[in-house]
Amino acid sequence: MRAGGMGDELQLMSRSFKRAVAALAAFGLMGLSVPVSAQGVVKAQYGDWQMSCDTPPGASFEQCAIIQNVTAEDQPNVGLSVIVLKTADQQARLLRVLAPLGVLLPNGLGLNVDGVDMGRVAFVRCLPNGCVAEVVMDDGLIKQLSEGSTAIFVVFKTPEEGIGIPVSLNGFKDGFANLP
Repeated sequence: MRAGGMGDELQLMSRSFKRAVAALAAFGLMGLSVPVSAQGVVKAQYGDWQMSCDTPPGASFEQCAIIQNVTAEDQPNVGLSVIVLKTADQQARLLRVLAPLGVLLPNGLGLNVDGVDMGRVAFVRCLPNGCVAEVVMDDGLIKQLSEGSTAIFVVFKTPEEGIGIPVSLNGFKDGFANLP
């Protein structure tokens, strides 16, 4: 995903995919045809975002993330889970999106924040419960999300048919600031 004018810091981070799978498993994100709740302990609510914490299998530490589960306004069977977290070593801030099975993988996942096209990112892998896209968030993207009101994630059913799924950014800034 490339942020127009924000540099090349937004990059696919496939080397941390194992952490993505662990976090997805820890947060119980299954069956994305409809929104689901995280199965970790909800520690706080920040606007439309929940901070959920859980200890991943085999880990000795608690991992927290801010999470929002949404569906397309005109297609309630198309949903996303948007997960934002800091890596355990505090070296990276990640945006992970779990999209439903059946999306067109070559087109990737698009992002638009308040009318600004942020680009696309490839899906890293599909799991039994959905397909994962992930980016390392740079300061520019964090600022854009923190100051924005709506992010629209776009998945494709066909090369011509993109489905825009709005995600409220209400509470993102406070939720992100409070991630451990």
